[in-house]
Amino acid sequence: MLSTPVWVGAVDLGQAQESLAKVSSADFGREKASSHAREVVDWIVASQDHQGLPFVVVDKTQARVFVFNPQGRLQGAAPVLVGLTRGDEGVPGIGDRPLSLIRPFERTTPAGRFSASLDKNVSGQAILWVDYEQGISLHPVRSVDPKERRLERLASSIAADHRISYGCINVPYSFWNQVVQPQFQNTVGVVYVLPDTKPLKSIFKGFPHNHH
Repeated sequence: MLSTPVWVGAVDLGQAQESLAKVSSADFGREKASSHAREVVDWIVASQDHQGLPFVVVDKTQARVFVFNPQGRLQGAAPVLVGLTRGDEGVPGIGDRPLSLIRPFERTTPAGRFSASLDKNVSGQAILWVDYEQGISLHPVRSVDPKERRLERLASSIAADHRISYGCINVPYSFWNQVVQPQFQNTVGVVYVLPDTKPLKSIFKGFPHNHH
């Protein structure tokens, strides 16, 4: 049975924030997280930017993903694969192009705040849509081309090894099954993709200006 926060839709935001007072800052447990990831999660929880929905934070520079429940508690973290090329802008219409026509410099994972929902791709494989228009999703790692060594890259401790995809965010199968799917089953959520180079306040509307 899905655990739904009792206050969603039943009480006003003031009461909701009171119920979240115990989790007013990022609690990553034993997981290592960058200062940027911690700042963003602190802001999300304090401002209620996630609107009481499950949310995901993707740290491209550290090649890590963190999944939180609606109350802002960490449910799990894992390594990720992201776009081959550093960059925070996507390419309009790229989702409609065959992979063979996507040039290396266009293979970026756009930064931003995205509404996310579970779906299936054209092959019937489960995905979490991040940016539908640009064809960006979060999904279990798939070995499309053995030469790309995606599974080995996912296990690597070197962040640069994790840049290989066409823009999608690849996660381990076990993490998808045990953490991502249960959190997003029968609900929508939010995915926050941290930038490679741009300041956080230029990516996330309402992010405090006294942060980097």
